[in-house]
Amino acid sequence: MIDLHTHSTASDGTDPPAAVVALAAEAGVSALALTDHDTLEGLPEAIAAGEAASVRVVPGCELSLEVEQGTLHLLVLFLEGDDGPLQSRLGALRAGRDDRNLRIVDALVAEGLDVSIDEVLEAAGGGSVGRPHVAAVLMEKGYVTSIQDAFDRWLAKGRPGYVERDRLHPDEAIELAHASGAVAVAAHPFSVVDDADALDRFIAELAALGLDGIEVEYGRYDADQRAELARVAARHGLAPSGGSDYHGAYKPGLAVGTGLGDLNVPDAWLDDLEARRPARP
Repeated sequence: MIDLHTHSTASDGTDPPAAVVALAAEAGVSALALTDHDTLEGLPEAIAAGEAASVRVVPGCELSLEVEQGTLHLLVLFLEGDDGPLQSRLGALRAGRDDRNLRIVDALVAEGLDVSIDEVLEAAGGGSVGRPHVAAVLMEKGYVTSIQDAFDRWLAKGRPGYVERDRLHPDEAIELAHASGAVAVAAHPFSVVDDADALDRFIAELAALGLDGIEVEYGRYDADQRAELARVAARHGLAPSGGSDYHGAYKPGLAVGTGLGDLNVPDAWLDDLEARRPARP
């Protein structure tokens, strides 16, 4: 069993990288991808913990991409080291996040909420800062009852605290991933389109751009959704992938390796994805 989609305190998870690896070992996970948003900073700690616990740690990250339908999340797997086109681009993406966080706080203050960027930074604990950290501050101050409530009332698209930010487009992101020796996997595709026919057309467009795989087994998808994604992956010659999308307390109920309890991603899927790695120039 493997888990190719997890987050730590390096971005918007609540557990340090080593703790995520420890949870993987406890669950019997043989390989774990740490895919924090726009950053590789948690990987050295995770890899060291993985070596001690006999868990293979696959280096990666998660990117937010601009598509016509909204925002697509792209998992970039086997993204090794600090030297590469995508690795170099991550700093600019994080700077865009930082600017967005300031504007989110300004928007919330304009709505009468007592929130400061210093409080958000403290909630992030030194990791890459995102909306879940804003949500945590809102919850701590009693403005909302949960992280999800914060998004529903304030931070989701169309709500008063939502602010757009610059994002890569799929063609550029996939090209950067390949030029860096990594593979590109569309994460939880039903978050972008929820109709089977629209999903097939959407994935076909991404496959034409060089997409390597799609997340078939996802922590919060039901059996019918997983079966449909498996059919789409096979139809377009894409590798299946899967993961829990573990965030700790920011996404309660999801466990490393098993998601909501019924996730079981085969080890062989990692071999298929790794076989698709391009040679770095």
